[in-house]
Amino acid sequence: MEDQKLHTKEHSVVLIDGVCHLCQGLVRFIIPRDPKARLRFAPLQSETGLRLQQSYGLDSGQLSTVVLLENGTVYTESAAVLRIARRLRFPWPLAYLFILVPGPLRDAVYRYVAKNRYRWFGRDEQCLMPTPDIRRRFL
Repeated sequence: MEDQKLHTKEHSVVLIDGVCHLCQGLVRFIIPRDPKARLRFAPLQSETGLRLQQSYGLDSGQLSTVVLLENGTVYTESAAVLRIARRLRFPWPLAYLFILVPGPLRDAVYRYVAKNRYRWFGRDEQCLMPTPDIRRRFL
């Protein structure tokens, strides 16, 4: 599948809710901590994001999770966030130790934050318009 070639062993794709301020903040947090630019981004709502979701059999109506496409595998919710942290510059890979917390508990916390993200952090009417420096990291 051509869409699955968008990520390689060196590059993974992070799909985010493009109108969510928390998700936009996650992108702004990741970029300076990923100096080798191993993570690329696409809004879930974008043409590329929708195509990737379809290619991987994901429900494009489900905008409550960050999605990590890594080595042909789909990670969502807390597993996606922890695997993203593992790819960042030290000390952030240490956060991967939270993988030892049972998945249902981690995901319950993740879902609680996701459910309240617009209320707590706000949202935009349209997807994030990245700066030219950040734009090169978007698909």
